[in-house]
Amino acid sequence: MDAPYELLEPLEPGIVRVLARNPSAFTFYGTQTYLVGDIEVAVIDPGPDLPDHVEALIRAIGGRRVAAIMCTHTHRDHSPAARPLANVTGAPIIGCAPLALQTVGPRADAAFDGAYAPDTILEDGESIEVDGRRITAVATPGHTSNHLCFAVGDALFTGDHVMGWSTTVVV
Repeated sequence: MDAPYELLEPLEPGIVRVLARNPSAFTFYGTQTYLVGDIEVAVIDPGPDLPDHVEALIRAIGGRRVAAIMCTHTHRDHSPAARPLANVTGAPIIGCAPLALQTVGPRADAAFDGAYAPDTILEDGESIEVDGRRITAVATPGHTSNHLCFAVGDALFTGDHVMGWSTTVVV
């Protein structure tokens, strides 16, 4: 299958997806970034800091106001594009807390985005409103200790908490 990399894919009214070109055993075809909203948008899981992916997101945004860049967790395939996208759009980074790793022995930290620095951390049950839609944080530690899902109406943006596609929408 030829994956639809860097293309805007409408999923339902007010929700579109852009697939990053970072296929792997962990991302399947690649990390999925979602834009929620019509007039203004929230970008959920901006993905890896790959120039083609960031440019595809800017094209998908198409001049609309970005109200929030939201990260479910801080793996390097989900959050690193947050800062470059915030620099271009002026939008705040809102979502999970930075991952706090304490030195307690050998472990692999390479998968984590140590540079992630949100402007606002959402706690379980806290919400923001974007384009008339309430986006509510649902704490789901397990995949990572700082993992959040985002509920929007009947959709749940799960990050990697539900594996299959890199980010899954359950409707």
